[in-house]
Amino acid sequence: MEYLILAIAIVVVAVVAGGLFLLRGRGRTAPPPQAPPAPPESGVSPGGTAVLEEDTATVEAPPVEVPAPPAPEIELPPPSAGRLVRLRARLSRSQNALGRSLLVLLSRDALDDEAWEEIEDTLVTADVGVAPSRQIVEDLRTKVKVLGSRDPAEVRALLKEELLGQIGKDWERSLRTEPHGAQPAVVLVVGVNGTGKTTTCGKLARVIVGDGRTVLLGAADTFRAAAADQLQTWGSRVGAEVVRRDEGTDPASVAFEAVKQGIAAGVDTVIVDTAGRLHTKTGLMDELGKVKRVIEKQAQVDEVILVLDATTGQNGLQQARVFAEVVDVTGIALTKLDGTAKGGIVIAVQRELGVPVKLVGLGEGPDDLAPFEPEAFVEAILGD
Repeated sequence: MEYLILAIAIVVVAVVAGGLFLLRGRGRTAPPPQAPPAPPESGVSPGGTAVLEEDTATVEAPPVEVPAPPAPEIELPPPSAGRLVRLRARLSRSQNALGRSLLVLLSRDALDDEAWEEIEDTLVTADVGVAPSRQIVEDLRTKVKVLGSRDPAEVRALLKEELLGQIGKDWERSLRTEPHGAQPAVVLVVGVNGTGKTTTCGKLARVIVGDGRTVLLGAADTFRAAAADQLQTWGSRVGAEVVRRDEGTDPASVAFEAVKQGIAAGVDTVIVDTAGRLHTKTGLMDELGKVKRVIEKQAQVDEVILVLDATTGQNGLQQARVFAEVVDVTGIALTKLDGTAKGGIVIAVQRELGVPVKLVGLGEGPDDLAPFEPEAFVEAILGD
C-alpha cells in the first residue's frame, strides 16, 4: 500500500513539472526578422558620413593630343672651296702607292728599256689607260734625257708636271649652278645603279647650300621608292624641298614638275635625280633622253653630271660612252675614289669623253663630295 501511494506521488510531481515547462516555453516569442538596411539617402552614409552619389552616365575622356614630331634641324654645310684640300688625307691613303712606285722607278741610276716598261705597267695598272700611259712614258723619257742627272726633288717635279698635263689643269671644272634671269640652273644627274647617284644628288645639294644658294630636288627615279625616300632625307637636312610622285610615275613628268616648281619658287638650282639605268637597255636609255627633252620645254639643262664608280675602273668607261651618246654629258662625278688605288681613271675617263671630272666622292660622310682640283689631286698621289 505504501508503495502504491509513493508511485502515485511521483507521477503527480512529474505531470506538474512537465506542465510548468510547457507553459514557460509558450511564453517566449521568437525575435522579429531583421529588416534589410534601407539604402542611404543621397549624400549620407548609414553612419551619417557624407558620400558621393555615383554617376552612372559614361563620361568620355578628352582626346589626347599627340605632339607633332620635331622638325629636323636644318644643317649649314661647309662651303665648297677647299674641300678637296681638307679631304686630301683620304686621297693620300688610297693613291699614294701609285706615286711612290713611280718615284722609286724614276729615281733609279739607270733607266733602261725594262725600267720604262715597269713605269708604263704601273700606270696601266692604275687605270690610266694604255694610250695615256704610253704618252706619259714618252714625255718623261724625253725630259729625263734633257735633264741628265736627277735628284728626288727633280724627279718629283717632272712627274707632277706630267700628271697635271694629262689630267688637264686648264679644264673648266666649275659647276653651273647659278640661276640665269628668272630661271634656276638645272642639273640632271645620270648613271648606273650602285654608283652612288642618289647620294651624289643629296651631297651636291649640300655643296650648293653651303655656298649660300637655294636648291630644289626632283625625285625622278620612280622605279625605286627608296630612292625618293633617300632624297627626301637629304633634302630635309638642308631645308630643300623635294618633288616626288608615286612609284611607277612617268619620270619625265616628275622632272618637268620639279623644274616648274623650282621656277615658281625662285630657287637657284634644281637637281633632278634619274633612275639608274643599265647602259645595255636601249629602252631605258631612250627614256633618259626623253627626260632631258621634256625639261628643256621650259628651261635649259645647264649640267648633265654622269656619276661613275671609281672602283670599277676601265669597266666604267663603256658605261660612260653610251650615256654620252644619249645625253650631252657636261661633267663627271667620280665616287668612291678613296676606296681604290686606281686614280688613273680620272685621266682615262676625261680622255674618253672629252669632258672634265668636276666632282669626286671621298667617303660616306654627308660632306665628302668635293669639287675636283687637279693640283690637290696630284699632290695627294705623290705625297710629301
